[in-house]
Amino acid sequence: MQSEAEFIALYESRFSELAAQIYAYTSDSSEAQDIVQEAFLRAWQRWDTIGDYDEPLAWVRRVAWNLATSRHRRVAVARRFLQRSSAPEPHPGMSPDHVALVEALRKVPEKQRRAVVLHYLGDMSIADIARQTGAKEGTVKSWLHRGRTELAQYLTENEEPETTRRPGEVSRRA
Repeated sequence: MQSEAEFIALYESRFSELAAQIYAYTSDSSEAQDIVQEAFLRAWQRWDTIGDYDEPLAWVRRVAWNLATSRHRRVAVARRFLQRSSAPEPHPGMSPDHVALVEALRKVPEKQRRAVVLHYLGDMSIADIARQTGAKEGTVKSWLHRGRTELAQYLTENEEPETTRRPGEVSRRA
């Protein structure tokens, strides 16, 4: 069995050469380096066996080429899928209402904000939120109530001055 030092020597002396070969095949330098790194990693994980081979580099080269070929196939399948499928619906720009909602949510305490987002935007039930957060359902209901109350303060369009409203009262538009 070859030693760790021999593995390091193999890696240092042959990495660039093998990466250049894979780069020529993939046309992507970063991808080629990642593939060769992965091949050497797999060799290191089995070095007690591969180190005994007459030419351990041949094993590393075969693994690198197999990885590159698998990548090439995945890319080809994805390309065919994209060619057959229609273009995705364009994402509408953020509306002023959405921007206002996000801005108001930033002002709400974290637990209340999380409950409101999961319930109303994530369409999760109170029981699901309780399971996910580790809180009791009553606590989640409390967070939702407080969160809605705070959001109402930040999202209400002020038609009347703040001083004319009673505490907790929310301005409503017709």
